Amino acid sequence: MSKPNIDPDDPNSDKKKIAFVDDHTMLRDGLQKLVESQPDLRCFWTASNTQDALQQLEQGKPDMLAVDISLPGRNGLELIKDALALHPDLPILVISMHDESFYAQRVLKAGARGYVMKDAESTTLLQAIRNVLEGGRYVSPAMSAQIMEAFSGRGAARPVDGVQRLSDREFEVFQLISEGKSTQQIGDALNISVKTVEVHRAHIREKLKLEDGASVLRYAVRWAERQKLGTD
Repeated sequence: MSKPNIDPDDPNSDKKKIAFVDDHTMLRDGLQKLVESQPDLRCFWTASNTQDALQQLEQGKPDMLAVDISLPGRNGLELIKDALALHPDLPILVISMHDESFYAQRVLKAGARGYVMKDAESTTLLQAIRNVLEGGRYVSPAMSAQIMEAFSGRGAARPVDGVQRLSDREFEVFQLISEGKSTQQIGDALNISVKTVEVHRAHIREKLKLEDGASVLRYAVRWAERQKLGTD
């Protein structure tokens, strides 16, 4: 966790301050170097989890917060809501390894203003950062088309997808199930216990009205394939 620099005599004080929350040190370092290579941007502080990020937000508000989805403890979706409770006008960009077709609409609904993949080109990352800083939104052109279609109101109303009823953490577990991850692997990825994963699996099964774990896996894989294809 790096501390904010709020010295009014700092020669970089006129630059836009970006804060990064990611539990991977190399990713945080890479993002910090990227913004600090720009004449108008600087890294204000970094954090590796939601608790540290909220402590930092209480000490110093950045011009923009960039968060990952998968974080130890409370995840990125929960951090978005917590951060906006502290600073309702704080621009938030999600920078994640997860396919945006899974999460973009969910993070926008939570209050974030953009979503960009971690493997995007540096020019794309900077474009996303600047769009959000300037009060706009950012998703890929393909995702933008999907969102416009979903909210266009054309055609018959679609039934609510059972997946939409999942909580943010349940959805995160569901997404990892779709990748074929075991209960232990999901627990390791999310820094939660196997017992907690099993509880989430049970809730997912109940909400999706599925018979057993094998049915959940089949449903998750098919759902993920449809999302990637942009179909219902």
